[in-house]
Amino acid sequence: MTDPALAELSDSLFSVSVALYSVALVAFCAQLAFGRRTERARELVGAASSGGVLVEDARPTAPQRTGGTERGNRWGAVAIGVTALGALAHTGVLVTRGMATDRLPWGNMYEFSTAVVLVAVVAYTGLALRTPNLRHIGVFVLGPVVLSLVAIGLGLYTEAAPVVAALRSYWLAIHVTAAILGFGIFMVSGIASVLYLVRSRPGADSGAGFVARLPAAEVLDRLAHRTAVFGFPIWTFAVIAGAVWAEAAWGRFWGWDPKETWSFVAWVVYAAYLHARTTAGWRGRPAAWVNVVGLAVMIFNLTFVNLVSTGLHSYAGVD
Repeated sequence: MTDPALAELSDSLFSVSVALYSVALVAFCAQLAFGRRTERARELVGAASSGGVLVEDARPTAPQRTGGTERGNRWGAVAIGVTALGALAHTGVLVTRGMATDRLPWGNMYEFSTAVVLVAVVAYTGLALRTPNLRHIGVFVLGPVVLSLVAIGLGLYTEAAPVVAALRSYWLAIHVTAAILGFGIFMVSGIASVLYLVRSRPGADSGAGFVARLPAAEVLDRLAHRTAVFGFPIWTFAVIAGAVWAEAAWGRFWGWDPKETWSFVAWVVYAAYLHARTTAGWRGRPAAWVNVVGLAVMIFNLTFVNLVSTGLHSYAGVD
C-alpha cells in the first residue's frame, strides 16, 4: 500500500529542494563575481639560496579589505547555508517517498537519479565546508544539479508505488546503494576535471574574468583525483554486487547485458584515469580528459542505456 499524503509531501519537498538550490546558485554566482580566491603565492628563489628551484610559499596571500570582497565572502556563506537547507529538503524527498511506499526509495529511475544528485550535493557541500576556497566552483556544481533535477522531475517522474517483484531483494539495498554513492561522487570528480581543463589553459591567470577566480589548477586536479579515488572502490563493489545479484536472480553472473556492459566500461575508464594520473606523460590535462570521458559514460549509462536500449535491466529503470 502507498500512503498518498507522504507521497504528496515527497513531491512538494522535491519542488522545495529545486527552489533552494536555485537560490544557492544565485548566491554562488555572486560569490564568484565578488569573492576573492585565496591561493598560495609562488616564488622563484634565487640560485644562491635554493638552486633556482621553483618553490611554493604556503602562506596565504594577504586579504583584500574591500567591500566587494567582504560582500562576496558573505554571499559564499549564504550559498553554502542555502545549499545545506536544500540538501535537507532533498533528503526529505527520498525519506518520505520511502515511507510512503514502505521500501528503499530507489526502485526506479526517478528515485535513483534523485539520490545520485543528492550524493553529489552532499559530497560537494562537505568539501566546501572543509575547504572554503572550493565555494568558488559552487556555481558549476549547483548549475548541473538544478538542471538535472528539473530534467528528472519533468522526464523521469514516476508515481510512488511498490517495486516489481524482481527488485524485492536485499541486494537492492547493497548493489543500488553502492551505485548511487559511486555515481554521485564521480559527478563531483568529473566537474572538477572540467574546471581543471579550463583553469589550466595558458593565460588562464591573466585578466579579471571568472576563470581567474577559480581555485588553482592544482587544487582542482587534486579534488578530481581524490574524489575519484574515493568513488572507484565503491563503484567496483557495485559492479561485483550486481554480478552476484544477477546470479541469484537470473542464474548467471555476467551476460553482457547493455547495463552490465556499460557499467564495466565505466569501471575501465575510471581505472584508466587513476592509472593515467600517476603515469608520466599522462598527468595533468590528458588524465583529466579521461576522467571527463568517465563521467560521460556514466551519464550515457543512466540515460541512453536505460531509456533506449533493451535488456534485462529495462524493467527496473535503475542501475
